[in-house]
Amino acid sequence: MVDVPLMAAVVRALPADAALLLVGDVDQLPAVGPGQVLGDIISSGVVPTVRLREVFRQAAESRIILNAHAINEGRPPDLTNRGAEGSDFFFVRAAPEQVAERIVRLVRERIPQRFGFDPLRDIQVLCPMRRSASGVEVLNAALQQALNARAAVADSPRIESMGTSFHEGDKVMQTVNDYEKDVFNGDIGVIRELDAEERTAVVDFDGREVEVEESDFEDLVLSYATTIHKSQGSEYPAVVIALTKQHAIMLQRNLLYTAVTRGRKLVIIVGEEAAVRRAVAEKSLRRRWTKLREWLAGES
Repeated sequence: MVDVPLMAAVVRALPADAALLLVGDVDQLPAVGPGQVLGDIISSGVVPTVRLREVFRQAAESRIILNAHAINEGRPPDLTNRGAEGSDFFFVRAAPEQVAERIVRLVRERIPQRFGFDPLRDIQVLCPMRRSASGVEVLNAALQQALNARAAVADSPRIESMGTSFHEGDKVMQTVNDYEKDVFNGDIGVIRELDAEERTAVVDFDGREVEVEESDFEDLVLSYATTIHKSQGSEYPAVVIALTKQHAIMLQRNLLYTAVTRGRKLVIIVGEEAAVRRAVAEKSLRRRWTKLREWLAGES
């Protein structure tokens, strides 16, 4: 996730006698900003590198880990649900127009009942794209109605901002860094209080209550569902991934690998097997033109 400007700032801030240890996964999605810093450092051959490849016995008991390794190696994950009892990885077949309904049922009923996860606190829905019948916007609308009773009442207090209706009890994400309030891009919280007349709210970000004024709402989005790109760098007890052929333009191996590795204890893919196989097979990534590898290797 580290781009060139951020890494440059880190290196400039280090004293000359400091050591720098980088821990990362070059097979996940690249940084949003320019460059491919970790990949270039590794491929230069100049910096001593250790790559963890072996799956030990305890890890091998997790189908999340086994399937993540399969995806990363270009092999389709096991979607048969064989030995599903006690498993931590499942596949639910659904056509694009069925995905929202299936995910709502999983998040509201089946996962909490079987695994004991809290729908808001523990379960995160991920999707490759914002738009489409199985995209983030449709999923957020469906999950908001299903998980927040206030949103289902026509005259309940709400604040409208940027085309979104926010209610008390909604799960939201901060989209920009706010150093004064100590909340940052990607932080997820729940609206605990909302004053529709004053157009203010209090959002609980993992135990930190932050006051939100009218102008701050443009920096919030619903986060019952979010894009896989937005989830990078985070992990959740349970992850539900929407994946259909409608997402074809985004289906790539590193995207699916990143999504699957967001889940600590449970991963469920909902969608079409053909979409999963297409994502695994698609390794051709957009080329990033950089010179860091050559410079590190002393090439002109």
